[in-house]
Amino acid sequence: MNNERDSEKQLIIKNAEQESGTAASSLSMETKELAENMENKGEADNAVASGEAVTISPSSGEKQVESEEKVQGKTTGDRHLQVRLKAAGDHLLLMLPPEAEFGGTWNELWQQLQLRLQGRVKFWQPQSQVHLMARERLLDGRQLQAIADALSQVQLQLKRVETSRRQTAVAAATSGYSVEQISPDRHLQQAAEAEPLAEPLYLETTVRSGVEIRHPGNVVILGDINPGGAVISQGDILVWGRLRGVAHAGVDGNSDCVIMALQMEPTQLRIANYLARAPQQPPAQYHPEVAYATTEGIRIARATDFTKKPTDEQRRKES
Repeated sequence: MNNERDSEKQLIIKNAEQESGTAASSLSMETKELAENMENKGEADNAVASGEAVTISPSSGEKQVESEEKVQGKTTGDRHLQVRLKAAGDHLLLMLPPEAEFGGTWNELWQQLQLRLQGRVKFWQPQSQVHLMARERLLDGRQLQAIADALSQVQLQLKRVETSRRQTAVAAATSGYSVEQISPDRHLQQAAEAEPLAEPLYLETTVRSGVEIRHPGNVVILGDINPGGAVISQGDILVWGRLRGVAHAGVDGNSDCVIMALQMEPTQLRIANYLARAPQQPPAQYHPEVAYATTEGIRIARATDFTKKPTDEQRRKES
């Protein structure tokens, strides 16, 4: 009887020793895994400090270091990473997502912009110029100013706005930025033989030095074009003020376009492929005038004396 009890005690002690050894082995493995994870975390911290994106697998503790460009490429479809900023020659492109794809509010877009500007490695030079690719997104003057202020905080300057929305183009020009208004389906129209002109663009502003306005139709400026300012149009250009900068009508080659101004003293006039500069001696008195293209070049006539000139097709028939 005593022998049986002694045998049971020995068996219990042996099992306890086995369980203790197993627990110690498990604890040792957990300690080793923890140490490896701590080592990976230290490497991860160093990678983060160098601007790399890091992922540590929770199951294996393995470290995965990826460049920022790869991470952005993986999450391009993520609505929260759709505001993009990239270098393009001597300037930067700030590209806003199309409204149809984004589907968020202005506040959400604004938060994305802040994260994009503040959260990534600064790869640009201080005071670099930025071209805003607004596409079909509707922006008013207040929102454009907010974008400009955000760029200014990271030493960037908003210079140009490209948009297919007339309201955005007007707001940008009124705020003093260069503007290019594009057609919503410009990439499709480029293959067409004849692209119809867009609706006229009316701007009540002064085009100051360094500002350029581009529009695929007629442009009407209720104000002046200062020296250093430029208006480039596929149609006619009407300046209800002083034209002292550059005006280029019929930029796609349409020589039937005209340029009109209440006071014509341009730095340069261009109609299609024709070029003219202002005379060195200004006239004694200014009158509303019209510039038009002939086979001999650009001519300027008083508006009261100007009659609609024949088109190229009419001239071919007459000859």
